[in-house]
Amino acid sequence: MKYFNTTARFLLILISVCCFSSCKDNEGVIFSIQDDISLGQQVAHEVDSTYRAKGQLLERTNSSANVQKAYTHLDRIVNRVLNSAEVKYKNEFAWDVKIINDPEMLNAFATPGGHIYVYTGLMKFLEDEDHFAGVLAHEIAHADKRHSVRQLQRDYGISILLSVALGNNPGALKQIAAQLAGTLTGLRFSREAETEADNTSVLYLGGTQYYACDGAAGFFVKLNSQAQSSNPPEFLSTHPNPDNRVQNIQQQAQQKGCSTASAPDTDFNELKKSLNL
Repeated sequence: MKYFNTTARFLLILISVCCFSSCKDNEGVIFSIQDDISLGQQVAHEVDSTYRAKGQLLERTNSSANVQKAYTHLDRIVNRVLNSAEVKYKNEFAWDVKIINDPEMLNAFATPGGHIYVYTGLMKFLEDEDHFAGVLAHEIAHADKRHSVRQLQRDYGISILLSVALGNNPGALKQIAAQLAGTLTGLRFSREAETEADNTSVLYLGGTQYYACDGAAGFFVKLNSQAQSSNPPEFLSTHPNPDNRVQNIQQQAQQKGCSTASAPDTDFNELKKSLNL
């Protein structure tokens, strides 16, 4: 019966999509927003369980004053980005942010439905709050523009994703969670999706009226310098080469006329201090 319900639901969604758009468009998202939310909840639960078992998930319920302080400052940064009028699903998606304590992992990611994860390795790597906010804005854009579910749709197929969203496929769930977290091959977005996330980060940061709207460019400048070393970041294995992305982001900022003045690093510095980074 569960298999029948999943299959029937898939066919109904597919027919609906084909009525309103070309069925030749394999780039389209067949999932509904509610399916995004359900899939994200399943994936977030799996990610939480995995890193909790490793002792690497810094829980918001942690009694440590330093962990509580870290979340206070992280929330301020994230909320400035989310309060931008440009975030389409600001009220629909979860947008909860969690810290994974892995000082060697240079990464952040957002699941479908807007569950955000940030590794301490990324915080340790960066020094500027604008650049950190730029990375968060970029990852939020992937969820808000539904890049994550679109790519997963290509990688796994709609029927498998629906079964995961319904809680009926624990094997695929574990694989998807590991892929999003970057512990497998990572989620390899198309060049178009990466460019859209870069461009959207400019809109998000510009909308804050606080951060430099080209903040993500600073991250890629630093990343590019690190890439020339003998130990390039793991991040580069799942993201395109940063060479041309800096120029594109700066051009977007110039075209939109948004402020590129640096914001204070107060919250980011306090965040790192709380975590001894």
